[in-house]
Amino acid sequence: MIKNILKKCSIMISFTFIFAVMLAGCGRSGNSVPPIDNIQNNTAQEESGSADKNLNSSTNTAAAATELEVCFGDKGEAFILHLYDNDTAAAIAKHVGTADWRLPIYHYDDYDNWEVMQYYDIPSRYEIPSDPETVTSEKAGEVYYSDPNRIVLFFGDAEAAGEYTKVGYFDDTEEFRAAVENNPVLEGWGNKIVLINSAK
Repeated sequence: MIKNILKKCSIMISFTFIFAVMLAGCGRSGNSVPPIDNIQNNTAQEESGSADKNLNSSTNTAAAATELEVCFGDKGEAFILHLYDNDTAAAIAKHVGTADWRLPIYHYDDYDNWEVMQYYDIPSRYEIPSDPETVTSEKAGEVYYSDPNRIVLFFGDAEAAGEYTKVGYFDDTEEFRAAVENNPVLEGWGNKIVLINSAK
C-alpha cells in the first residue's frame, strides 16, 4: 500500500514537472515577432534618416564654393578667383571656408618667370588632392596647384613647362595685373602677403 502511494506521488510529481516545463517553453519571447506598429515605425525612421542623409549630401554639393576672394596685400582690393569643377579646387575652397588664408610670398623676384608668375605655399596641415598634367603655355590670370602644397598664379602670359593641376582663373584686367605687381612688401617682414577667403 505504501508502495502504491509512493508510486502515485512520483507519477504526479513527474506530470507536474513536465507540465511546468511546457508552460515555460510557451512563455518564451526570444523569437517573438514585434508588433506591426513597431515595424512600420522603424521603417519610417530608417526612410527619414535616409532622406536626411540625401538632403545633407545634396546641400553640401549645392553649397560647394565656385569663387574665392583674393587680396594682394593686407589692404588690397578684392579680386574674384573663379574655381574650376575639380577635387583640387573643391579642397582649397573647403579649407578656405573653415579659416581664411593669409599666405606669405617669400620669393617674388628671384626665380624663372618671376615677371609673370607668383607662388604661395600652403601650410602642410592642409591635405589637397591633385591630378597634375604637363602645362607648357599659360595665360594671364590662370591659377594652378603644384605639389607640395603650392598655389601658382600667372599674372602675365608665359611659356613655362610645369606639372600643374588647374584650380581656376582671374579675369585678366589692368587692375588685376597692377594689384599683383604693386603688392607692397610687408614692413619688417621682407615678404608680400596674399589673402584668400570665401566670396561673400
